[in-house]
Amino acid sequence: MTTKPSFWQRIGVQDWFLSNNGTAASASLKHLTPNVVYKYIIEKFEQSMSELSFAERIVFYHEYIICLNVDDYREFMDNKKGILGLIAQESVKSFYEILNQKVAQGKKAEPSSNKWVFRFVSHPDYKPGDIGFIGKLLPDSNQKEENLRVTFIPRQTGMAQTFDINNDVLKDFIFYSEGYYEIPYVDNLKYEQKTKSAENALIARFETTIPDRAYAGQKLEFLMKVADITVSGNEETREGNGIFKIPSEWVNTPHLKIRYNDAEDKFFLASFGEKTIVNENLIERSDIAGPKWTEVPLNSRIILNGIIGVNIFKS
Repeated sequence: MTTKPSFWQRIGVQDWFLSNNGTAASASLKHLTPNVVYKYIIEKFEQSMSELSFAERIVFYHEYIICLNVDDYREFMDNKKGILGLIAQESVKSFYEILNQKVAQGKKAEPSSNKWVFRFVSHPDYKPGDIGFIGKLLPDSNQKEENLRVTFIPRQTGMAQTFDINNDVLKDFIFYSEGYYEIPYVDNLKYEQKTKSAENALIARFETTIPDRAYAGQKLEFLMKVADITVSGNEETREGNGIFKIPSEWVNTPHLKIRYNDAEDKFFLASFGEKTIVNENLIERSDIAGPKWTEVPLNSRIILNGIIGVNIFKS
């Protein structure tokens, strides 16, 4: 008679996750309280941001599948009825608080879904106190993912482990309808406005890499602290907070004027150089006496005369 392999045996972690190597389970295993589950969800939310975010954009999971032992799950549902829904609600409140902290630092937090989804499930191979996590970017997506990222805490080490599994293994989990919670995503993030009148206020940050041999491998940074700045080449003789000098013969003097409109919280650009491209769009050249302004989105890529690249980031 062949014994059906367990879930953990099929994914290759039976020995170090479920096996106790001949010893009894750790007596110091913490009891699975609502606070433990809540803190675990917050930890996974922050971990998803660190793994998925890029550039200035914050990306995070919208669906959280929390895997528990069968008896632990029934304990929550029978003796603590409704507590899992409250945990989901409080978790979402904390998600918004964390996102607002990131937004205050100048990050861009845009959702990939219009809802938060929590699924509390059980699995027969989980022992009391075990807790696992599966995260999804888009809840109930029709697109089949080849793998899912799973995080769980082995009882032997107490340290979180993460690996990829195939979607097919989810058929072994027991999903209860009463363990499903869906919360609409509410865009209540508070984007802090920066005023140009504030002394030493940082409005934006510019980065450029100069191809000239003297600056090979060096990145030049400019901090915009006034509402109007001029971008000029190596013939520029003026100095000050309003002058961004790029010491290269490929940049005209002057080449650009960049203006920040505090009321609209937008940046605008006027080009006086031979050629200026913003996000692959050619900007019409204008006269210094009559600049023609074009809106420049944050995190834009500006190319001067086809050679010098300049990136603009919100402070």
